[in-house]
Amino acid sequence: MIDLHTHSNASDGDYTPAGLMHEAKKKNITAIALTDHDTLGGLESAENEAKAVGIRFIRGIEINIDRVGGNFPGIGRGGEFHLLGLGLVSPTPDFLAAVAKLSRGREERNRKILDRMHELSIDASWEEVVALSGGHSIGRLHFARLLVQKKIVRTREQAFARYLRPGKPLYEPKAGIEFTEAAALIRGSGGIPVLAHPMSLYVSWGRFPDLVMALKERGLAGIEAWHPNTKPKSCRRFEELGKSLGLYITEGSDFHGNVRPDREMGCSNKGRKIDESVIEAIPELRLPSDSLPSVPCAENDE
Repeated sequence: MIDLHTHSNASDGDYTPAGLMHEAKKKNITAIALTDHDTLGGLESAENEAKAVGIRFIRGIEINIDRVGGNFPGIGRGGEFHLLGLGLVSPTPDFLAAVAKLSRGREERNRKILDRMHELSIDASWEEVVALSGGHSIGRLHFARLLVQKKIVRTREQAFARYLRPGKPLYEPKAGIEFTEAAALIRGSGGIPVLAHPMSLYVSWGRFPDLVMALKERGLAGIEAWHPNTKPKSCRRFEELGKSLGLYITEGSDFHGNVRPDREMGCSNKGRKIDESVIEAIPELRLPSDSLPSVPCAENDE
C-alpha cells in the first residue's frame, strides 16, 4: 500500500514530517510522498525518518496555480487549482526561488486575513496564529483553529463555512504560479507534474477534456484521478480521461491527520487501497521489487 499525497505540519497537517513517517510505518505503507503546500520545508526530516523505518520516500510538493493566468479553457473564478510535483530529485535554483516567492505571498495573504479579523473586531494577534502553526507554514486552517479557540465558532467546519471560504468575510486568495512555469520547474527538478484533485477546479464535465489536453500540451504528466473528495463514478471518469490522453494516473489520500479524520492514509476513495501498481505504471517513480507487505483499508461501500 502506498500514498502519493500527504501533508505534515510543515504546511497544514497535524503530524511532524518525521511523525508522519512513523504513522505510515504503522499502516504498513511501502512508499509515501510528502506533498506539503508551497513548501519543501519538511522533506529532509521526512526522508531521513522514512529511511530509518524502511519506507520508500518520494519528495514532493503541492503548488497553488494562478487561475487567472494561462488562458485555459473552462477555468474561471471559484475553486482551486493545485499541481502536485512528485519525485523532485534535485530542485533547481529557479524552483527554490519560485517556492520562496510563494512563501512570501502566503505571509502577505495571512497578514491580510489578520487585518480582516481586526476589521470585524475580532481580537487576534500574529503571535497567536504563529503559535497555532507550530512555527511552520501558516494557512487558513490555523485561522480556523484560532476562531474556534476564541469561541467565535464551535468547529473548524463552521469557521470555513462562515468566514474562510471564497466569498466569506475573511477569505483572501492565495498567491500562485502560472501553470506552464510550474510544470516546467517541476520537470526541471526531476519530477512529474500531476493535476491534484481535479474536481476542485469547478470545471464542467463537458469542458474537462479540452482543459486537460491543454494542460498536457503545456507540461502536465499525470492526473490524480482518485481522491477522497471525489465520488467513485467521477474518479473512474477522470481515470478514463487521463488514460485516453496518455497521462499517468495517480491516487492519494490527501492525508492531513486529525484535522481531516475522513481521510485515511493509504486509501484514496471510500476505503479504496492505493496499490503499488500505481507507482509501477510511472517509470520515474517505480518501486524496487522488494516491497513491504500491505494491509487492507476499511471496506469499500461502493
